[in-house]
Amino acid sequence: MAKSCKGLARELVKCLGESVCYQEEKRSLRDCAGEHPPKIAPACVGLRETYAKCKRGQVDMRTRIQGNKGY
Repeated sequence: MAKSCKGLARELVKCLGESVCYQEEKRSLRDCAGEHPPKIAPACVGLRETYAKCKRGQVDMRTRIQGNKGY
């Protein structure tokens, strides 16, 4: 189950790497992950929320038994 969110993590890192926050302001990806538009794209915000939901699903016992839903 630990690998079920891996694809979302890659997409989030890719999206944040293309953001204004990372490229122009030279801040770390971790700092940029907490930002809001216009410093990062709205798509990155959606990916961040989906990734957080996926990680939360790994802790929830019902989801751990049934598995994460495909995103």
